[in-house]
Amino acid sequence: MQWTLQYKETWLHRLNPAFKLVFILALFILLLFVHNPNLISNVTVVPLILILFATGHQKKILAILMIPFLLLFFSSASSMMFFGQGATTWWKWGIVHITEESFFRGLHIGFRALNFALLGLLFALTTRPVFLFYSLIQQLKVPPRFAYSFMAAVRILPVMMEEFQQLRAALLIRGIKKKKGFARIMQSVTLYAVPLLSQSIRRAHRIAVAMEAKQFNNKERTYYYKQTFSRVDAYFVLYVMVGFSLAYWVGTTFPYFDMTDVRN
Repeated sequence: MQWTLQYKETWLHRLNPAFKLVFILALFILLLFVHNPNLISNVTVVPLILILFATGHQKKILAILMIPFLLLFFSSASSMMFFGQGATTWWKWGIVHITEESFFRGLHIGFRALNFALLGLLFALTTRPVFLFYSLIQQLKVPPRFAYSFMAAVRILPVMMEEFQQLRAALLIRGIKKKKGFARIMQSVTLYAVPLLSQSIRRAHRIAVAMEAKQFNNKERTYYYKQTFSRVDAYFVLYVMVGFSLAYWVGTTFPYFDMTDVRN
């Protein structure tokens, strides 16, 4: 069963995975200190352009992947808008109290959550797990036994999903009927959770024995894939710096909203 998305490789796929991971984590931290809704709304365009035009995925696939993030944006923003605190009341009905301050704080939180989601999606769409773990070993000096263990865990996830579908199909063929209420929960545990868990434990034990036999605890190793830095890493940094600088200039020179600091 195919669990991977078809895509065309772009320059973002050639970025050093460890560098990309560290740089995006640094952007996460940087966004935590942005309190201007004008600025953070402009910053959203920076990763959005890369996702739409530089990830190599089909537009319809990207549109489907964006739906949960849009729901996250609206849910995060509306929860703060409807139930936040503030001095300038715009509308009040029961426990719903929308103020000017809560509106902009909600907008700010929504855009911050959306930026986090877009950066995470950008990393996920342009990074192969195998290359990531090799880069963690070679550039960040992560012990091979940990990196390969995580790699094996990532590889097992689609196998578990396929086994779940096979088990469900087998139960349907045998005519196992679904129960109702609490009995259905216990039935799911007995028919699905226990077999899948036991199978995963046996598979994990075999992988651990194989890793021990191949001396994955030995630091002196050779690698089939060599992860290095290249000029595309500099291009990525340059794009983000120019994008953030342009977002800051537009947000301060041509502000959309009067409020420039949601903490006040």
